[in-house]
Amino acid sequence: MRILLLCHSFNSLTQRLFVELGARGHSVSVELDVADSVTEEAVALFRPDLVIAPFLKRRIPASVWRRVVCLVVHPGPPGDRGPSALDWAVVESRPRWGVTVLQANDEFDAGPVWAHAEFLMRTAAKGSLYRGEVADAAVAASLQAVERFAAQGGTGALDGGVRVDSETAAGWRPVLPQSARRIDWACDGTARILARLRSGDGQPGVRDRLFDVECHLYDGHPASAATLARAPAGAPGTVIARRDGALLRRTVDGGVWIGQVRSAQACGDGPSFKLPATLAFASRTASLPKLDVPLERDADEWGELRYRELGPRGARVGCLSFDFYNGAISTDQCRRLRAALQEVRQRDTQVLLLLGGRDFFSNGIHLNCIEAAAHRAGDSAADESWRNIEAMDDVALELITLTDRLTVAALRGNAGAGGAFLALAADEVWAHQGVVLNPHYKNMGNLYGSEYWTYLLPRRLGAAGAAALMQQRLPVSAAAAQRSGLIDRCFDAAARGFEIEATTHALALASAHNLAERVAHKRQVRDLDEARRPLAAYREQELSRMHRNFYGFDPSYHVARYHFVHKLPHAWTPRHLAVHRDADVGSLERA
Repeated sequence: MRILLLCHSFNSLTQRLFVELGARGHSVSVELDVADSVTEEAVALFRPDLVIAPFLKRRIPASVWRRVVCLVVHPGPPGDRGPSALDWAVVESRPRWGVTVLQANDEFDAGPVWAHAEFLMRTAAKGSLYRGEVADAAVAASLQAVERFAAQGGTGALDGGVRVDSETAAGWRPVLPQSARRIDWACDGTARILARLRSGDGQPGVRDRLFDVECHLYDGHPASAATLARAPAGAPGTVIARRDGALLRRTVDGGVWIGQVRSAQACGDGPSFKLPATLAFASRTASLPKLDVPLERDADEWGELRYRELGPRGARVGCLSFDFYNGAISTDQCRRLRAALQEVRQRDTQVLLLLGGRDFFSNGIHLNCIEAAAHRAGDSAADESWRNIEAMDDVALELITLTDRLTVAALRGNAGAGGAFLALAADEVWAHQGVVLNPHYKNMGNLYGSEYWTYLLPRRLGAAGAAALMQQRLPVSAAAAQRSGLIDRCFDAAARGFEIEATTHALALASAHNLAERVAHKRQVRDLDEARRPLAAYREQELSRMHRNFYGFDPSYHVARYHFVHKLPHAWTPRHLAVHRDADVGSLERA
């Protein structure tokens, strides 16, 4: 079938649907919801059999849904209606939730139901749930609805035969207001505060004040009893310490780490977009005590980097996670990650398992931190871009040159741009079936890219395959990546069970009878590659092109970064997504 994905942005859920529908043989095109007239034009050009709207902020125009069946993916169970479904579920700590695929009509979220799926809620931020449980349920329900449509045409709705569960569905709910998220630091306990912070994760955050500045708070984590015992005293609401870019704030019964802040206006120390809390208020927080923690520590002790070891002596696996917010890695985070790699390589392990973050393995350089440099006296976005990419290269180099053991990148979440190539710096790359990779840079203003990709990618795909992948600019499913040789294994597992499977297979790898031979072969290949062309030469060539991106006459990268960081609305759909705007589509249809 011809399926048009209509969306506000080409986000993680939309990308999942794009690759899943394509894998099932459907012809899929994408149109960003810019204006009703643009949507009407897209339908006229593509003539889809079906329109699916996985992520919209406006209603589909009647001129479209009256012409073609339009299925809306709603992040709530049958009977739930409104634009803040998941926000309400998180702030109210619902134990179960769901996703409904319903047909667009003249009533908001009230059309015929085509499919639905339920899931157990996890204690997590809204964004994490959306990328995990919601995305899994949405893909399953959407594919079910597509199958029903293919079998029955426009008459495949469930015709009111859907049980509305009063424990989950709440009927019409408006946008969750800031008054429902408001934190009373003098009265609210840690659990209540975290529920509010988690409900606003991603957007819009929780409106509050820090250092007498109106701002929005994001990325909350509970403070452990051990941390609070060594932290300074303070009244509830007082900021008392810092760690990994986050600020520790006292509550009536403990404390919470606040990782990200967006100033309500361009005031305080920084601009009005989301930044690590200590960077957003750099001058106000520099004197706070820094409560660092070791890599190996208790599970309840929050920190961006974490390490643990498994298995018996002589067959041990070291597991290193780096859970950076939204997968972006700033210059400082790169340096800390490199130091962690240097530390763990001193340990007597046979396999190093790189777990990245839970929601993202990595997405490369930190565009928000780079944009912030443009607002600092004596600094620039180009200079911070250069520092960040050099630091990313240093991390990749640590992995490539770690030749005394096997390394495995286990992708618990998506990977993009430099983060995808950071994974390829490992000997093997594993992922679960829900992972999507974006192994290219061109969508960010035609960046050339670094992280030794000109060495890492051709050795997996060959020169022609590497060139083709870098030009296509489309997401790749983990299953397709395995088939092409881009990654080594795609586990038939959901995200929740993948880490257990990955560690089990890593332990088997560490105890394999031929481990010593594999490590010796790895070292020999690296020596031969270095003699053929040194890694320094790859880095120099890549960075010469990146220098042009950062400092050259073409401002494409800086413009694209600015639009991304400031969340400016799209003016059009990129041509590589809107294939229906290619002249060949029309000519093929006429033929």
